[in-house]
This record gives sequence, C-alpha cells and structure tokens, in this order.
Amino acid sequence: MRLRMDFGYDGSDFSGWAAQPGLRTVEETLAQAWGTILRQDAPRLTVAGRTDAGVHARGAVCHLDLDDASYEGLPARSPRTPADAAVRRLNGVLPRDVVVRRVQRAPEGFDARFSATSRRYSYRICDDPATLDPVRRRDTVLVKHPVDVGLMDAAAQNLVGLNDFAAFCKRREGATTVRTLLDYRWVREEDGTVAATVLADAFCHSMVRSLVGVVLPVGEGRREVQWPTQVLRERGRHPAVTVMPPHGLCLEEVTYPPDDELAARAAQSRRTRDPI
Repeated sequence: MRLRMDFGYDGSDFSGWAAQPGLRTVEETLAQAWGTILRQDAPRLTVAGRTDAGVHARGAVCHLDLDDASYEGLPARSPRTPADAAVRRLNGVLPRDVVVRRVQRAPEGFDARFSATSRRYSYRICDDPATLDPVRRRDTVLVKHPVDVGLMDAAAQNLVGLNDFAAFCKRREGATTVRTLLDYRWVREEDGTVAATVLADAFCHSMVRSLVGVVLPVGEGRREVQWPTQVLRERGRHPAVTVMPPHGLCLEEVTYPPDDELAARAAQSRRTRDPI
C-alpha cells in the first residue's frame, strides 16, 4: 500500500532533502523515524520537491510504500487509527525542526513527485536593516539597498508562461529546463518585508533563487524592467544573475489533481518535454 505524508521543516541545519553520506538531511531523518516506529529498515521516500541545503518547507509532500500489516500495527493497543498513530509516533521521535502534519492512504495512481500539478514557493527579503526581525533571521535575506517592489513585480510578471528556463537553472545531463511558470509576483508586507510568490508546474535546480536574483537588480535600479526577459531569451547561465541565499526560500504548497486523474498526470509528467 502507498501512504502520502504531509510535513514541514526548518531547513537551517539540514544539508537539503536528499540523503548524503555523513550529512544531516531531511530525507534520512524522516526515513529513520519511520524505521524506528516500524522497527524495521527505513523505507524509501519519494518527495514532491527536493530542496537544497538551508531551504525551508511548510507544505512538503512525499510518499512511501508499506505492507498492510506494518501500517495496521502502528496503533498497537491504542484506540487511534493507523494514520493518527503514525503522526503521533513520528513526531515523538523526530527532532524539533521537522513536523509531520498528516499521514493517509494514498489514492490509486498517486505519486508525490510526478502526480503534482504545481509547487508554490515563497521568498522573503528585508531591504532595511533597522526593520529586520531577529526572530525571522533564519528565513529572511537582508539585502544592501532599498528596492522598488513595483518594478520587481513588473519584471517578474514578464517571465510568466511556458519557457525554456535554462538561464536560471543548473544544467543536469539529460534533464530538460522547460517549465511553465504559472505565477511570479512581489509585494511589500505590513512589516516591511518584501515577499515573492513563485508558482510553477515544476522547478529545476536553483531556478527559484535565480528568478529572485534576476529581478533584484531591477528593484535596486541597476537594471531595466525588461532585462530579466532578455536574460531568459539567451537560454544560458548569465554571470550577472545571482543565485540568492537559500534561507529566504520556503516550499509552501504542492497541489494535485482529482483522484481519478492522478495516474494520468504522473504518466504525463514522466514524459520528457520537448525544447522550445
């Protein structure tokens, strides 16, 4: 049987999602927690979005496959359901910077990675040192100059759509950089923080932090509003585009289609997208 797990984490002290020898990672931490409560080898986890070192998540999703007996045995002698028992027992053994929000039987055809229709990230910037909230220092990036949020938002909106985002991604052999950027906008919040919402069907490596880095000089008045679009059309890494620090980035939400469309969506996502 397949289980869906919804969870969040403070990525400050993790070396990203993916398990790596000798490093503390979210994947290994969660897998070991499952192994502990099941009293068996740690299961393999498949996640919707593999975050880099220092990146946070509020709305992460992964799946794992278990035999029925192991799942049904989680409540032991308690009256809890297996799903409730899993959440309670996992949070009892996990460190405080990881929280499991929900465990449930996954519908037929569900794949945490390939069935997803979108991932939504946020990015937080402070452009005035006097207003930086010390409590938020681990999820907010301090920049050197005041920014014009309206100009950043205008530049960001010009990048929305189906494009080859090679200019904003680290190349990986055999991987496509074609993505559909569904929404990208900037606002100044009540506390003075400058915040981005970035929504796409999927993201390639370092894409979100590069998308932030390409509009920041526009907000600072060092580049024209159309410059990010020009960079996009070059389809190659641009030396003037900064990959922003990871700690300002947070995975907020992963969305999925109705249950009867999960398998079809997974099959569609697995197909290699043609360059455009």
